[in-house]
Amino acid sequence: MSKPTPISGFPEWTTAQRMIEQFVLDRIRTTFELYGFAPLETRSVEPLDQLLRKGDTAKEVYLLRRLQADTDGPAGDDALGLHFDLTVPFARYVLENAGKLQFPFRRYQIQKVWRGERPQEGRYREFLQADIDIVDRDTLPAHYEAEMPLVIGDALRSLPIPPVRIQVNNRKICEGFYRGIGLTDVEAALRAVDKLDKIGPAGVTELLASTAGASDAQAKAVLALAEISAPDASFADAVRGLGVSDPLLDEGVAELTAVVETAAAHAPGLCVADLRIARGLDYYTGTVYETQMIGYERFGSICSGGRYDNLASSGAMRFPGVGISIGVTRLLGLLFGAEALSVSRSVPTCVLVAVTAEEDRAASDAVAAALRSRGVPTEVSPSAAKFGKQIRYAERRGIPYVWFPGADGDEVKDIRSGEQVPAAAGEWMPARADLKPLVGAAGTGV
Repeated sequence: MSKPTPISGFPEWTTAQRMIEQFVLDRIRTTFELYGFAPLETRSVEPLDQLLRKGDTAKEVYLLRRLQADTDGPAGDDALGLHFDLTVPFARYVLENAGKLQFPFRRYQIQKVWRGERPQEGRYREFLQADIDIVDRDTLPAHYEAEMPLVIGDALRSLPIPPVRIQVNNRKICEGFYRGIGLTDVEAALRAVDKLDKIGPAGVTELLASTAGASDAQAKAVLALAEISAPDASFADAVRGLGVSDPLLDEGVAELTAVVETAAAHAPGLCVADLRIARGLDYYTGTVYETQMIGYERFGSICSGGRYDNLASSGAMRFPGVGISIGVTRLLGLLFGAEALSVSRSVPTCVLVAVTAEEDRAASDAVAAALRSRGVPTEVSPSAAKFGKQIRYAERRGIPYVWFPGADGDEVKDIRSGEQVPAAAGEWMPARADLKPLVGAAGTGV
């Protein structure tokens, strides 16, 4: 067998990085549950017609086929694709299980998704997302849109990462404004504005003309709206100052004002109204969110989402919702690349129990069992080598304590300080900071 090579876009973390990832997921999960979100996991595949019915995603969907499948193309049960986000499968789940759910339904979902895009730093073809959504039957009060940034702000603040800023906009503002200036193809205009950071004002002007039929004056007005940004409700005055009137525009301004003011009361500086945020997917209908990590803005958003009214609907059934997703792999990949996170040791083991002689291994196993029963991560030395060699084994793995069983009583050694004291496996506990590996920002001493 030839030496295997990595597959681009499918990250595999080291054990130390995986421990950091587990820490991050535990913190995120804890925050989600503090806000009353219940866990859910949906299947990895969806029918292609469901995956392709919303947004410009056809180029990103991975087709799922058996090796011996009909080569003429997918049909029936073969017409399946791996989900590219967690919102579409969640909407399908709600429709299928509506009779069993209590509304408003609050769920979180932490799963991998697959997206066939060009891999680059912070962008992968297989990655982990952590989503929250709230859906209701028929109507969803706008105050849930103001709740989303609070949850995400608390979750991300619980992590040893740089500060974040959540940029918020409301699609009603954009749609109402575009209608107010006479543009009829709202979706084309939104898609053009969504590319502003990539192609600049001149590129967006050309795109607005070619795809949305915008005149020079209309394109100028669209760009003027997109330039509005404020950390408080003053954005509303700037919007009104453009002199465009439309009922939907007024509704969007009121909703976005509530989001910004609620966030400011909870965590000043967390949210900023940024009217260039459009979000490319066409199922968003209200507030939309993108999140920048300070110092990593050039890599784009690490957490995004929005309000959707029509994604979970079928016939007379309609379940509007709002959701937001943390790109966990994206976030960690950027920080790992910058060596910005560290863990105090690369294994969970806190104590290595030495083995005096192979015939005495049972005694060492008994000590390990007693320590584990009290929650102390413990392993037994792989060999009955000289104690110096067993200590060096612990040092290489970052294990802080070595336990020495003895006929006249056991002793435990902190191999960092060299202190060695008598100990009983049924009573001794390590320092609290040593019990589990500590995760922190690089350079913080963890």
